[in-house]
Amino acid sequence: MTINEKIVLQTEKPAIRVYGKRWLILIIYIAYATLSTLQWVEYSIITNVVSKYYHVSASAVDWTAMSFSIMWPILVFPASFIIDKMGLRVAGLIGAFTTALGAVIKIFSIGENLFGVLLAGQIVVAASQIFILSLPPKIAVTWFKPEEVSKVCSLGIFGMTLGSAMGFLIPPMIVHDSDNLDDIAYDLKTMCWGLAFIIAPVALTVVFYFPAEPPHPPSQTMFEERENRKNVTTKVFVESIKTLLQNKAFMLHTLCYGCIVAIFSSIGTLLNQFILSYFPGAQEDAGRMGLVMILTGMVGSVITGFVLDKTHKYKETAFIIFLLSAVAIVGFALALELNSKWMVYLAIGIFGFFVTAYMPAGIEFATEITFPFPESTVTGILMASSQMLTVIITVILGIVIDKFGTLFCLLFMAGVLLVGTVLTLLTPNILNRQAAFMKEKYCQFTPIKQ
Repeated sequence: MTINEKIVLQTEKPAIRVYGKRWLILIIYIAYATLSTLQWVEYSIITNVVSKYYHVSASAVDWTAMSFSIMWPILVFPASFIIDKMGLRVAGLIGAFTTALGAVIKIFSIGENLFGVLLAGQIVVAASQIFILSLPPKIAVTWFKPEEVSKVCSLGIFGMTLGSAMGFLIPPMIVHDSDNLDDIAYDLKTMCWGLAFIIAPVALTVVFYFPAEPPHPPSQTMFEERENRKNVTTKVFVESIKTLLQNKAFMLHTLCYGCIVAIFSSIGTLLNQFILSYFPGAQEDAGRMGLVMILTGMVGSVITGFVLDKTHKYKETAFIIFLLSAVAIVGFALALELNSKWMVYLAIGIFGFFVTAYMPAGIEFATEITFPFPESTVTGILMASSQMLTVIITVILGIVIDKFGTLFCLLFMAGVLLVGTVLTLLTPNILNRQAAFMKEKYCQFTPIKQ
């Protein structure tokens, strides 16, 4: 082999290949993400029944949902290091099995004095989500072509929102309000056993078929990320976190993302109380309204993915969605004040469409700003900030509801969204990842002349 031939080989691109089984990997992820997020509002959507059975306050029941927010800032950095260092398979195994473990623990929570066991099960499931909800952008870049990344990220978020939809729909259908606590206990037992039974085969699927990565990367950019992962150490990871936290554009966007996700999570936690304050006895309506919010949001998130892949207008899309979300929540408040159920269904559907559509746009914009930092770490920081804000805002809203009522609570939410809208407008429009993809697409590798 001549010197020129050696130089040519050294400057050629690595083997790039896209595998058909990438869609199966995505489906498996969607399945176990769905079963994890289903458990977020599993109890808060039936707050009145749970409160009656366990003899605890509505605020105590709120913590079954807020525990998911508490766990994020505690575990986000250790989880991000594990994902960055060990890859998708390890994250998938931890996420699937801790989800299953939490569901099993809740089987043993049936008893009027066992609310602590229920809360422990929720906390274990909450821990699983740190290894689950950070993965859509990671799966997208690990398995899919650059032009598929945004839509795949939105489909991954589809799994989260599908689980939330089921969490709003299923518990009110299974667990009914009754003055006979034995009847409530039977319904709760049915729900817990059913969930554990469904989760078990999904967890086993992750064991037998959820590889860390394909044999060959789908892009030159992903090849380089693989090489960088080999050098991930605790010191390197800590330095990367420091760099991210010093990135002003990213931190401003993180605050915006946290605002909108916190409002969405607060609505999910408090929806039962909102609806019953205007429509007494409408527990099942509250569940169905939550379902409508999530279903329209699923449509919105998928549409956003396709729009972003076509336009790459991340900041512009995020700004428009933020503004329309603020308008929609004012419409929701107005519909409640008019005491019109059909208007409430319509308003919360519109709100769900926009607020959930923001999530893929927000994650993708963060990835653009911070590229080439690992997607799972970036998403983890986004989620941690949003969950911390969720706890703060939900506690404040609980106080506002008690003292001033639902209307002021919703107006406060609209104010938070308007602040986020302004901050989004002020965020620098940085597209580092798109620049890398364009360089990969147009850069020609030529041998060096002797």
